[in-house]
Amino acid sequence: MIPLLMIPASLALLGIWMVVAYNKLVRLRNMAQEAWSGVDVQLKRRVNLIPNLVETVKGYAAHEQKLLTRVTQLRQKSLAAGTVKEQEAVENELSRALGGILAVAEAYPDLKANQNFLDLSGQLAGVEEQIQLARRYYNGAARNLNIAVEAVPTNILASLFHFSRMDFFEIEDPGDRALPQVKF
Repeated sequence: MIPLLMIPASLALLGIWMVVAYNKLVRLRNMAQEAWSGVDVQLKRRVNLIPNLVETVKGYAAHEQKLLTRVTQLRQKSLAAGTVKEQEAVENELSRALGGILAVAEAYPDLKANQNFLDLSGQLAGVEEQIQLARRYYNGAARNLNIAVEAVPTNILASLFHFSRMDFFEIEDPGDRALPQVKF
């Protein structure tokens, strides 16, 4: 009699575990997607600052047209990027180009003293800090989802219900890991 009761009880426990594990995977995936949304918002804030920064620099450094054109092109690519890896590649390149604009300012004392440029570069520094925080949060959420997708026994449910790993949003170039020096 007891062995007959163990089969339904075991099936009930297995069913409860499956529901709990599935809900955990859904929660982790949603948290990672929400975290990516936070990164995306900060990246869009930075992209929205670029036209004003470019116009301000244009007035003082007209012969730096190649750099300004490159920043504008990268802004368009950033808006069009779809996957995390595409966004990562564009953002790394855009960060380097924006660093180039700030370096150009060093050669133009009038530009460095321009209040609009100072405001924009201050806003850009604030947005860069927010991007870093959002990136860190996203990577933590992606890590938690990836662990659940790969770890036994939830990996069984993850593969059964097509949960997949999420890419990390990382800085590829080790030189980009160094903090830029901005002097005004």
